Amino acid sequence: MSEEIENQPVAPLQNDSLEKYLLHGKRQIRQLLQALIDGHSLISAHLSPGGQSFLTALVTLSDDEEWVFLDVSPDRQINDRALQAERMVCVTQLDRIRIQFSVGPLTEMQLDGRPALAARIPEQMARVQRREFYRMQVPVTHEVSCRLGVKADETEPEPLEARVLDISPGGTALQLPLDTAHLPIGKVIDGCVLKLVDGEALTVRLEVRNNSQQSTRSGVLTQRVGFRFVELPRAADTKIQRYIFKTERERSSRERGGL
Repeated sequence: MSEEIENQPVAPLQNDSLEKYLLHGKRQIRQLLQALIDGHSLISAHLSPGGQSFLTALVTLSDDEEWVFLDVSPDRQINDRALQAERMVCVTQLDRIRIQFSVGPLTEMQLDGRPALAARIPEQMARVQRREFYRMQVPVTHEVSCRLGVKADETEPEPLEARVLDISPGGTALQLPLDTAHLPIGKVIDGCVLKLVDGEALTVRLEVRNNSQQSTRSGVLTQRVGFRFVELPRAADTKIQRYIFKTERERSSRERGGL
């Protein structure tokens, strides 16, 4: 499975945002899980308690459709934490629609001679179609970055440059080193410079909304920080939407074989 930046873990939505999007029917839930399996959808798995996240995928359902099996991480420590976690929140997309559900506790089992994480089928799943929740994952070939108006630490002479993982007119997520200076939820950072692929620089204010560790499939730990744009100027909003539209159009064209 790809380790490209566009496939980095995505932060889960809070429960109060999900209630009206929940599916409870057993048949619907099994059909949705099977669709994620058939579509080889990448899963952002978030452990609770602890907040650590890693990338995985659904492998199959058990014959009795009571268990779901997921890929293990190549990092043994992450697998151990997953087995100790009370629950694991899974976030993914299917046909551009956000899917979120919780499983746990997990057990490790052998599946066709290979280790897998096993969990009971979730009792409910959220299928979120609201446009404001959609953030476009930035292609790995796009050098989109954001210079924060903070330094990694007191020894750094320049503000911190971060890679943009996803973006929408409402906010963005950045990939940062684990040792980045603490960014508490609610902190507003002025003077941030967002650089899109055309080289144009947009000055924005960012508010920290979530912060979690993440692991690539090779086990490299980084920090994913989600931000909300604060009072985004109309001109900047227009340019971000134009970038998203152009990128999605190019992606759709490639999928159709047009490029």
